[in-house]
This record gives sequence, structure tokens and C-alpha cells, in this order.
Amino acid sequence: MAVCVAVIAKENYPLYIRSVPMENELKFHYMVHTSLDVVDEKISAMGKALVDQRELYLGLLYPTEDYKVYGYVTNSKVKFVMVVDSSNTALRDNEIRSMFRKLHNSYTDVMCNPFYNPGDCIQSRWASCSWVCHLLL
Repeated sequence: MAVCVAVIAKENYPLYIRSVPMENELKFHYMVHTSLDVVDEKISAMGKALVDQRELYLGLLYPTEDYKVYGYVTNSKVKFVMVVDSSNTALRDNEIRSMFRKLHNSYTDVMCNPFYNPGDCIQSRWASCSWVCHLLL
């Protein structure tokens, strides 16, 4: 499924980035950060239509030889970026949308936690981060 999942704050700093395998972590961080330019372009191209539009899924941001990068933006301008292996041809657009919806719901659960300070990095142990583990494996 996904090889990297990132949650990016409204001000474009990472709240959470998790990648599998760990040896390519720097490469995935680079891909996530370069995709933010494409996200900003898509958001500005939509303009005010994004406010009225219920669809938060941005679709394919850009493909590379080995990976495809997808994007999603919330109403509060928090961005989700997902990097998927290109060799997985069975993965369809509606499945990517479903993964983003699950990620958005999990992010909402984190924000509703009274012990979480908004804007802080999202910390979790690998064993207990069930909200992202199923997307990466």
C-alpha cells in the first residue's frame, strides 16, 4: 500500500511523517516536501471553489519512476501526503480516497484528545499507532 504518510500543518511544517522502509526515509521526506509546492498550486488554482467544494482529495500530485504521490487537504488547511509504490497497479483512485478519509478521521481523533496541544508534532509508538500502521503495511 503506502510507503510514506505525512501530515503537514497549515504553515507547511511536518506534524507527522512515517515511512517504510526506514533506509529511504530521507528520500521520502524530500518527496513530501517537494509535493507541497504542487499542493499549493492546486489549492490556489481552485481558489474560492475549494471553500464551497466538499471534495478535499487533490488526487495525484506527481508520479516518479518508482512512486506516486497523492494529496489531500482539510478545511483547516492541514495537508496529508501519501507516497505509494508505482508497481502496485491494482490500487485505484477510490481506494486512495478511502485511505485519506481514514487518515483524516484518525487525525480528527488526535485533535480531539484533550492532552494534545495543536501544532505540536504527533508522537506515537509504532505498536500503538494503529491509525497509520494499516496504511503502511
